[in-house]
Amino acid sequence: MRGRVVAAGAAVVLALAGTWAGLDVVDAVPGPLTTTPPPTAPPLPTAPAADPAAQGPAAPVLEAAAGDAPVPDAAVLEGVLGPLLADPALGPRVSAAVADAATGQALLTRDADASRAPASTTKVLTAVAALDALGPGSRATTRVVAGATADEVVLVAGGDVLLDGAAGDPALVDGRAGLGDLADAAAAALLARGRTSVALRLDDGLFTGPAVSPGWGSGDVAAGYVAPISPLAVHEGRLRDVPNPPREPDPALAAAAQLAEGLSARGVRVVGDVARAAAPPGAEELAAVASATTAEQVELMLATSDNTLAEVLARRVALASGRPGTFDDASAAVVERVAALGADVTGVRLQGGSGLGRETRLTAAVLRDLLVLAASDEPGAAHLRAAVTGLAVCGATGTLSLRCDSAPAAAGGGVVRAKTGTLTGVSSLAGYAQTADGRLLAFAVLADAVPPGGTPAAQEALDRLGAALASCGCR
Repeated sequence: MRGRVVAAGAAVVLALAGTWAGLDVVDAVPGPLTTTPPPTAPPLPTAPAADPAAQGPAAPVLEAAAGDAPVPDAAVLEGVLGPLLADPALGPRVSAAVADAATGQALLTRDADASRAPASTTKVLTAVAALDALGPGSRATTRVVAGATADEVVLVAGGDVLLDGAAGDPALVDGRAGLGDLADAAAAALLARGRTSVALRLDDGLFTGPAVSPGWGSGDVAAGYVAPISPLAVHEGRLRDVPNPPREPDPALAAAAQLAEGLSARGVRVVGDVARAAAPPGAEELAAVASATTAEQVELMLATSDNTLAEVLARRVALASGRPGTFDDASAAVVERVAALGADVTGVRLQGGSGLGRETRLTAAVLRDLLVLAASDEPGAAHLRAAVTGLAVCGATGTLSLRCDSAPAAAGGGVVRAKTGTLTGVSSLAGYAQTADGRLLAFAVLADAVPPGGTPAAQEALDRLGAALASCGCR
């Protein structure tokens, strides 16, 4: 089942459930909620990707944090985590930062200001920026409007790449809006005007520049880790409902072709091939469908480490910031947005919003600070809550569903909620751990010199770190 979401909206940070069971291609294999048989493991994958088939309904996992629980002693915490950070499985370049989530008090810093390759923990920045720039309740709208001539209509892309090819489903995020519903409404409007044939144009000029980032690996699109980025797609251009599926080479044009078929099936014949053309300014709207909210999309993006959705959200941040919808502008806009929220972006360099960009660099400090901000109970931070609720829960949901499954990492099961990050040579984890005393801690660990072939061992080392935070009162 694709993208089912239970709405989040709670005041207590970790009283809420995780969202879906999902996975990073290098973080796990399909879990018990997956309907697709486990794939043959590739030799050390080079990039993470979301598995839409592994998404399932949310279930309450984490207890509410105790507001009066004691804060760990920094010296004791250092003594517990120091040996774990020195684990050879993480390699020689490890950065870490731990803070009390309620106050922001730094409890541990280990090269926290050093720039590191972060992999998919980059999505924490994209999530916060999208929620702040777009608003958690905003939606992307796909429209059909009148064309430049009486014989034309224009499909206007609005940034929704999670359309269903048929009817939308209000219970889903990936598939909330449907091209079938758009065709129903557009055909009804045209037939009411006596129009039984039209030429269909596509306006996908919302995003500009290349659809494939030069920072991605040469095989990332072919491997299905990400789709060419466009402001319109049916299920992100996936050609099959499997992990890391092949993608449409031109997702927007493929979606327009599906709409043409839908109009024809409803009595409005589409003449000729779909061609690209800008919608006339102020054109009459004939039909429209709206996506899931930005908060719901952020939760989906974080839980399943959805690279395509992350890049689309980052471009929408650029547009909301008055910039063009390009990769470079998206990167700059996300950094500007989190800086405006008070995060220190020294040493931060983005190459896209997903973490796939090989030149992306973050610090453990900026991740820690954004996590503290998102968990804050201050009124000015309430709109960022989906950056917390979307994080996977170790041993239970999302990209962590199959981790924390053996001692000593099992102590983190159900009490560590985090964003994973994995590329060849890079393993990272950033999120929250609730201590044995009930205190909520924000943490980030980045390791970008993981030994060759050492991804599984590095992930286990990170899980042990999370478990140590969870099991230690550290006083």
